[in-house]
Amino acid sequence: MASEKEIKEIYENGMNILEDLTNNVQEIQELVLEEILKRNAGTEYLSRFFPNGQADNQSFKTNVPIITYEDIKPYIDRIANGETSSILLAYRIIQFLLSTGTSGGQPKLIPMTAESFEKRMSDLLLSDLVTRKCFSGSDEGKSLYLYFIKPEMETPSGLKASCFTTFYFKTESFKNGLAKFLTSPIDTILCLDNKQSMFCQLLTGLLQRDEVVRFGSTFASVLARTIKFLEDYWRELCSNIRTGYLSDWIIDPGCKNAMSLILTRPNRELADSIQQICEDKSWEGIIVKLWPKIKYIHCIITGSMSQYVSLLEFYGGGIPFVSPIYKSSESSFGINLKPVSKPFDVSYTFLPNTAYFEFLPVGKDGEGKAQETWTDDEPVDLANVKLGRYYEVVVTTLAGLYRYTVGDVLKVTGFYNKSPQFQFVQRRNVVLSIDVDKTTEEDLSKAIMKAKLILEPLGIMLTTYSSYADTLLTLGRYVLFWELKMKGSNDLPKLDATIMEQCCCMVEESFDFTYKSHRKGGAISALELRVVKHGTFDELMDFYVSKGVSVAQYKPPSCLKSEEAVKILNSGMVGKFFSPKTMF
Repeated sequence: MASEKEIKEIYENGMNILEDLTNNVQEIQELVLEEILKRNAGTEYLSRFFPNGQADNQSFKTNVPIITYEDIKPYIDRIANGETSSILLAYRIIQFLLSTGTSGGQPKLIPMTAESFEKRMSDLLLSDLVTRKCFSGSDEGKSLYLYFIKPEMETPSGLKASCFTTFYFKTESFKNGLAKFLTSPIDTILCLDNKQSMFCQLLTGLLQRDEVVRFGSTFASVLARTIKFLEDYWRELCSNIRTGYLSDWIIDPGCKNAMSLILTRPNRELADSIQQICEDKSWEGIIVKLWPKIKYIHCIITGSMSQYVSLLEFYGGGIPFVSPIYKSSESSFGINLKPVSKPFDVSYTFLPNTAYFEFLPVGKDGEGKAQETWTDDEPVDLANVKLGRYYEVVVTTLAGLYRYTVGDVLKVTGFYNKSPQFQFVQRRNVVLSIDVDKTTEEDLSKAIMKAKLILEPLGIMLTTYSSYADTLLTLGRYVLFWELKMKGSNDLPKLDATIMEQCCCMVEESFDFTYKSHRKGGAISALELRVVKHGTFDELMDFYVSKGVSVAQYKPPSCLKSEEAVKILNSGMVGKFFSPKTMF
């Protein structure tokens, strides 16, 4: 372990770097773009925008279009199928990252180079230095971080594709860095069976409960699932601790070997103390009760993860949250310089050396909320965004993305030196989200249209629908509201459970790769379909009209954000149905 003097020097060096970056935003951004063009202007993709060979920063902004994934997909597909990466970027691609978004139902492939990996790691290190400085004593113990991997995909070129964490957990950087401070042995993290992995990671965390000073995961949704798992398995975990024997159903060789080095003897006293805590009728504050030395809960809790704040606050018993960094498959963006901020007050300070950033101004509606459409204004540089304005971020990277729209809408909340601080507002066009899944209004509409085809031969009509993401339970699910009637009348059809379950299945089968993979892995619970009586959606319209919405402009919302609106539809419910617990 580093000495106090060494830790202080590391922190001071990190802060000096941060001060330099945030005081020279415009200059650094221009240099970043110059370097990108110097390397990549001759690639097949970029060269067509510079017919005279003049690739400077201004001509880049004038000639190169703002794009989505669909525009660059043909080049990425060619590389994935075996062509040289030089058609898109000068440096060799070492891995594709799987974006949580999709293209045609398939995950997007985002190029990653060795350099872009190192940039991500430097941002994570800087974020960690800031966080640890805010919490004295957090360097002295271990982290109970629940981490998991997913199987890698292999493209025809031989290049593998995975999420960033799956790649990172297999690197020497992880093995020689963060892994040394975790309660979880590496082999338990690398176990592809999430149930076995979760059990073993929780078991090691409980065995070392007096050493744990940090609790967390990548996303808040994972911690919500962790608590649900603990509710189901705490008795078995206590039994393992009490007897000194690992459960027979743990058969993964890596997990078994790792646990044989940790679960070495019976510990009745520890098992009894954990049992006494878990037997309490109320699990409020269960995290701090089980791990009393915890300083903070570390996870992304902004954006779609904010729906888990109240749940984790209940289980956390007042432990502060740290939402450390804003990143995506496409790039790192910024870090949280105020780790003690309340979850809904978190802003991220952009780091100008990570990529070249531009911002598309987004308008506001009558309530001051971000709209779904851009204004006619030109893109704005990082150094020129305005306080209080909304923008969609556009990124240009050394790894082959040029003026790429990420799809995130941000609000400028302040500045650290000359670097803007942004609050995540929303994903463009996303209607439903439980974990890192992102289902748009179009996705939902297409899925429901397919399910309608099951009903139509039976003379049943779907007249109106809406939805919401139910996260009151630890394991969230999509909930659909359907108003049905028989053709030619307003009579409620007889609801056949088998037919309605088929509708649920059809909807889920129509969703994208990310949803299906998380549903299969247990991160999302079975879809629920609630059928409401005739006239229920009229009551919903009356509610919105009473709030000032024009009857002439009203349309049933595809996704409900109002608890009162959900209650109105629930009051008219005449039946509810679920997909099978296990699918895909």
